Amino acid sequence: MKITVETRVNAPVEKVWQAYINPEDVKQWNTASPDWHTPTAAADFREGGAFSFRMEAKDGSMGFDFSGVYTRIVPLQLIEYTFGDREAKVEFTQTADGVEVRLDFDPDQQYPVEHQKNGWQAILDNFARYVEAKS
Repeated sequence: MKITVETRVNAPVEKVWQAYINPEDVKQWNTASPDWHTPTAAADFREGGAFSFRMEAKDGSMGFDFSGVYTRIVPLQLIEYTFGDREAKVEFTQTADGVEVRLDFDPDQQYPVEHQKNGWQAILDNFARYVEAKS
């Protein structure tokens, strides 16, 4: 079973795409709540290239690295990657109302599905707000 989250971004697909793949942008939007942040982000954006984002509570009480490998990239349309033994797919679809961003991913067996879905949705919603404010 995959978990799916999605959002619509009112911006050109090129800007949406760049904000999703650029590590400096990722540091600005990659958070599920205001008390967390992403202090470091690095990406070798190519098929076979690795990425790593450090996510931490702002008070320093906890943190983790989210890292993986890009497995398939179709510019302005699709990013597929693995992270650990899990897979994810991000689709970018230009519509008359903006860009639909859809993320499908394998759930972690350790945490409730609803908790994971809510967290990833919050990050994706934060991404949309960031790109729209930047555009």
